[in-house]
Amino acid sequence: MARMTAARAAVEILRREGVTDAFGVPGAAINPFYAALKAAGGISHTLARHVEGASHMAEGYTRARPGNIGVCVGTSGPAGTDMITGLYSALADSIPILCVTGQAPTSVLHKEDFQAVDIASIARPVTKTAVTVLEAAQVPGVFQQAFHLMRSGRPGPVLVDLPVDVQLTEIEFDPETYAPLPVYKPAATRAQIEKAVGLLNASERPLIVAGGGVVNADAAELLVEFAELTGTPVVPTLMGWGVLPDDHELNAGMVGLQTSHRYGNATFLESDFVLGIGNRWANRHTGRLDVYTAGRTFVHIDIEPTQIGRIFAPDHGITSDAGAALRLLVEVARELKAAGRLPDRSGWAAATQEKRARLQRRTHFDDIPIKPQRVYEEMNKAFGPETRYVCAIGLAQIAGAQLLHVHRPRHWINCGQAGPLGWTVPAALGVARADPEAPVVALSGDYDFQFLIEELAVGAQHRIPYVHVLVNNAYLGLIRQAQRAFDIDFQVNLEFENINAPELGGYGVDHVRVAEGLGCKAIRVTEPGALGAAFEQARKLAAEHRVPVVVEVIVERVTNIAMSTTNDIGAVVEFEEIATEPGHAPTSIRTLKV
Repeated sequence: MARMTAARAAVEILRREGVTDAFGVPGAAINPFYAALKAAGGISHTLARHVEGASHMAEGYTRARPGNIGVCVGTSGPAGTDMITGLYSALADSIPILCVTGQAPTSVLHKEDFQAVDIASIARPVTKTAVTVLEAAQVPGVFQQAFHLMRSGRPGPVLVDLPVDVQLTEIEFDPETYAPLPVYKPAATRAQIEKAVGLLNASERPLIVAGGGVVNADAAELLVEFAELTGTPVVPTLMGWGVLPDDHELNAGMVGLQTSHRYGNATFLESDFVLGIGNRWANRHTGRLDVYTAGRTFVHIDIEPTQIGRIFAPDHGITSDAGAALRLLVEVARELKAAGRLPDRSGWAAATQEKRARLQRRTHFDDIPIKPQRVYEEMNKAFGPETRYVCAIGLAQIAGAQLLHVHRPRHWINCGQAGPLGWTVPAALGVARADPEAPVVALSGDYDFQFLIEELAVGAQHRIPYVHVLVNNAYLGLIRQAQRAFDIDFQVNLEFENINAPELGGYGVDHVRVAEGLGCKAIRVTEPGALGAAFEQARKLAAEHRVPVVVEVIVERVTNIAMSTTNDIGAVVEFEEIATEPGHAPTSIRTLKV
C-alpha cells in the first residue's frame, strides 16, 4: 500500500480534482500542507498579501472559466477568520471555492492555544460545509466530499481545517485509484417543462429573466437558442449579464432599482409573463414586490429547491439545473415550432428594441472635473467584446452596469450579493491568473480600491497584468447618495490636503504613487479628452511590463447616479440629464431615436 502524510494525500486529491492553481499565505500551522504542495508539484501557488485577498483571488479564478474551483490556503487563527468574507461572498453568489486552513494540534484544541480558533463553527453559516478533521485517515474522504458538495446542487464554498498533527500523520492512500464522486444536479421533467412552455405560449408579452445559474451551468448558448426559437426577449440579471450579447435583438436590458436600464424597466412593466431561470429574485432587481409581480404570471426554475417561493410564490416552480432545464426547453420549443404552434413574438420583440432606441442615459459630457458617465463611454470605445470586466460595489458598479456593454458570459465578473469593498483588486488578479490571454479590466471607486490595495504587489511579483480603471471622487459615493434621505453628509468624505501631492487639489490619496510603490504602472487623467489615449497606453504598459496598470480618473466630487429612492422599479430617479440627441450617447447599443 502507498503511505504518505495526510497533507500529501490532500494535495494529490486536489490535483486529481483538476486544481492547477492556489492562492494563499503560508504559516506555521499550514506549513506541512505547503511542503506537500512543493513536493507534489503541478499546482501553481500565488502568494497573497492579505488572506482575505487570497479568498477573493480564488473567487475570481472560479468565476472566470467553467469548471474552475479556486483554492485559498491560510494558517490557523486569523487566517481563517480573514477568509470569512470571501467565503460569504462565494456562498452568496453560488461560487465554489475551497478554503484550506491550518489548525493547532488536536491535543490543545479548546485550551486557548496560540491562534487556535474554532474556524469550522465560525465558517459554517457561510459555507456548504466546514469541518475540522480530527482523524488523519479521514482526510481523503473529507476532501473527496468537499469537491462533491462544491459542485453538486447549488454550487458554493467549503472549508477544510487541518490540525498540524493531522497533516503530518502518515496514512495509507493510493492516489492512482482515487476517483471524484459523481456530481448531483437536479433536472426538470418533461411534464414540468411542457407546463412552463404552455404558460409562456398563453402570454402576449413574455420575458425571460436569466440569472447567474445560467452562467454557472455554462448554458448561455442554450438560453439564446430557446429565446430565439420562441422569440422571447431576455432580461439578464446583474449576475447573468453576458448570457446573450448586449447587442442581440432579444436583449431587453437589465431591470432593477440601481443596476438597470431605463428601457429594461419600462419593458418589464409592460410584460405579462416572466420565466426566471437560475435567478433568485434579488431585492435590488425586484424592488417592491407588489409592483414587480402585479399582472404577471411567473415560472421559476432554480437548482436550489428552497429558492422556489423564497421571495414570492411563482405560478409554477421547477427545481432544476439551468442547463438541464434549458435542454428540455429547447427540445419542446423545437417540436412546437416544427408543428407551427409557437406564437409570433416579433412585434413584442421589436417594441423592446424601440424602447432601447428611445430611453437612454447621457454619457457624453465635456465637463472638468470629468463626469463619471464619460469614463464608461470611453471604456466602451477602448475595450472590445473580449474584455473581462471585474467590479465589486458602489456607484462605479451601478453606473458601470447602466452604461457599459457586455457580450459574453463570464465577462462581467461581479460580487452581486455580498459586495465587499476591496474585492476588485484580488478578484481581478484571480481572473487574470485563470485566463492569462484575455484582456482583464477592473473597475473601482477609490474606497473599494484602497481596501485591499496591497494586493497590487501580488500582480507585480507574479507578473499578472491587467488594467484597473479607478474612478476617484474622494467620496464613499454610494453611501453619500444614500445619506441624502437623512439630510446628512457624514463620515463619507475622503478628501484631504495631501502635503506630498498638492497637485491633487484636495483629493487626498495619491493612488499613482502608491501603485508605483507597489511595483505597478499608473496613469492619472484629469480631462475627458485624454481618457481614450490613457486606456490605450495602459493596455500597452500592461503587455510590456506584465504588471497591473492603474488608470486613475479624477471625476467630479458629487454625481448622483440614477436609482429608485422609493424601492419601486417604476420610479427610478434620473438625477442627471437624459440623452435627447444621438451625440449624447454615442456608444449606446441602439442609435438614439428622438
